[in-house]
Amino acid sequence: MELQEWKLKNNKRRNYAHFDSKVSLNRVWEYISNPRKIATHGFYPFIHYTLSFLKYNKITGIKSKTREICYSAHIDRYIYQYYGYKLNQFYNARVKLDGIEGSAIAYRDNLHKNNIHFAKTAIDFVKNKEDCYVVIGDFTKFFDSLDHNYLKERLCSLLSTNKLPEDYFAVFKNITKYSTWNLEDLLKLNGFDNNVKGIQAFNKLEMACSPSQFKELKKTYVKPNKVSFGIPQGSAISAVLSNIYMLEFDKKINDYVAEKHGLYMRYSDDFIIILPTNCLDTFKDDFRFISSVIQSVPRVQLEPEKTQIFECFRGNIRSRNEDILQNVKNGKNFINYLGFTFDGRRVTLRDKTISKYYYRMYRKLKTIVKKNGVTKNGNRISCKNVYLKYSIKGADDRNGEGNFITYVKKAERIFTGEKAISCVRKNHMQKIRKQLNQIK
Repeated sequence: MELQEWKLKNNKRRNYAHFDSKVSLNRVWEYISNPRKIATHGFYPFIHYTLSFLKYNKITGIKSKTREICYSAHIDRYIYQYYGYKLNQFYNARVKLDGIEGSAIAYRDNLHKNNIHFAKTAIDFVKNKEDCYVVIGDFTKFFDSLDHNYLKERLCSLLSTNKLPEDYFAVFKNITKYSTWNLEDLLKLNGFDNNVKGIQAFNKLEMACSPSQFKELKKTYVKPNKVSFGIPQGSAISAVLSNIYMLEFDKKINDYVAEKHGLYMRYSDDFIIILPTNCLDTFKDDFRFISSVIQSVPRVQLEPEKTQIFECFRGNIRSRNEDILQNVKNGKNFINYLGFTFDGRRVTLRDKTISKYYYRMYRKLKTIVKKNGVTKNGNRISCKNVYLKYSIKGADDRNGEGNFITYVKKAERIFTGEKAISCVRKNHMQKIRKQLNQIK
């Protein structure tokens, strides 16, 4: 991506309240593009909150989960975005030089592909191999575990320097030794409740607190990250830093797998390795090598419950966890990868993906039916938004928008001939109408 295109894409200001004013990129460009300014820039704390959400599974039902969310001040976000952009240019050049351009596939601005393309690449590779073993792996708490010293070494290596330039060091220091201020405390400080309405009202403020309040209260409320590992997941620079962190790993694994005419791809903390072989003992040696490379990367560990081993033989897929992994039982005989399921013969959308769509759709419809189609103020609830969000009527993505059905249509186009993918689209309009017809 060229710089002007990047600037145009990121110019619009964000409408959330933070410790500085809401600004557009053009307003701060001269400042953030000056290395001397960045070298001495005072970064604000991230605002932090814990997001609680429900995940639905056909087997286990509804489960409550949490995710730690941190978001940066407006000018800090632009700095992280700009340095993330610059690092991505170095990164793209490096992976091309190392011959691993197709290995790390997440957060790339030059591949012009999405998870559907990558899933198809992996599944097609399995289809075209008569015999192979497949490893689906997941790293435990990936962003929370990145070792700061190792990350710094990888950054120096990428920039071909023994010491980070002062501006890069300032950015590195503040994304690793970051600090947070809890959103709940800021809501209370401004007299807002800790709920959706309170947060909406808070974000209409020009600033989270006045400069004098910030100066007076920061010692009480600001919490620093005192450990030597972890970066905030979701910051504007975290994605490219995670890829840089794994450069040596990606190179070693890809070279090993390529020599055996296999395939390796890593999408953030998820990876897939496909090795053509019909010999279990040979694959055990392969897996020992893979494990040794993982262990060589500081603080990176496999998540046992999410790691799966499969043997693929002439269109049949068989789970082989118990033959390779310790204390992990065999799973089901199909491969789940990047939202798609492959059973050796056909490709479908993953059950979990479809369940999430229907769970959210029915939850919305039940709320409308429960209220008998009327708001608290006595106004009729428009069903148009339901259709736009959950049906084919909102699947037009010409303006960069769309819904889940848009995604399904893209998958149908990319996975040409895989008719099972379209099953989710069948009768979905009738299901919506059936629920809405319950309104009296």
